[in-house]
Amino acid sequence: MFAVGLTGGIGSGKSTVADLFAKRGVTLVDTDLIAHRVTAPGGPAMPDIAAEFGASFVASDGSLDRARMRALVFSDENARKRLEAITHPLIRVETERERQQAQGPYVIMVVPLLVESGNWKTRVDRVLTVDCSVETQIARVMLRNAFTREQVQAIIARQASREARLAAADDIIVNDGASLEALDLDVDRLHRIYLSLAAA
Repeated sequence: MFAVGLTGGIGSGKSTVADLFAKRGVTLVDTDLIAHRVTAPGGPAMPDIAAEFGASFVASDGSLDRARMRALVFSDENARKRLEAITHPLIRVETERERQQAQGPYVIMVVPLLVESGNWKTRVDRVLTVDCSVETQIARVMLRNAFTREQVQAIIARQASREARLAAADDIIVNDGASLEALDLDVDRLHRIYLSLAAA
């Protein structure tokens, strides 16, 4: 099935754009949601995470203690790699399973770290980047997550640069203060293009 990789930095508005495609009957496969599922209570990643990092990284409900793990992986590159060695294979299997089951004319793969994850570009037919200025990212995430400016800047620094995401893109939606109506028009234009490409 024809697949579009949807990406963008934190706070760029990926979820809003993805939802607009979903309203048009496009199946979404969201790697962030899958990552949450594999680290939820009873999730397949949790036994290995507990064994690798200790019980203090498991919340009382049996899920990953995200705040504690976020603090660790931001200060320890080796810890980040150990976590990804556990979660990434599970996320990949689940992502492919959802892609195979996708209904509709084509599928949108929502992949925040598409550019950083090396081989994603070869797993989709087109890459759509949702773009906005770094200042817009910071303002949105501070408002949404109640993070400090420094926390948001640290997250942005860990992600691919805006320039790298734009360079990887086949299509771009600019979401720097765009109204929902303007975004909807952009999505509609691309949806028509993707329908024709999927049909071909």
